[in-house]
Amino acid sequence: MAFYTYIVASRRNGTLYTGSTDDLVRRVAEHRDKLRAGFTRKHGVALLVWFEVHDTRDAAFTRERQIKEWKRVWKLELIERKNPAWADLFPTLLG
Repeated sequence: MAFYTYIVASRRNGTLYTGSTDDLVRRVAEHRDKLRAGFTRKHGVALLVWFEVHDTRDAAFTRERQIKEWKRVWKLELIERKNPAWADLFPTLLG
């Protein structure tokens, strides 16, 4: 089983949310469909702009906590290293 740390955004250089999950497709779909009340629904954060895979839930959660402590500019650099166009990566998960 894979675990994921991910960042969703409202738009390029917009509001960011970092999370971790064991089902990236389901979790991003929840953000996109605004199924859960909270930060991402309130701020329209639904574009998957970055993610990485981990072997354990603990590793994914630890990475999430690490990134949440970062300065915003570091998060933007992380996204732009792998996704300079800020493309929505969700369709790539669907095959």
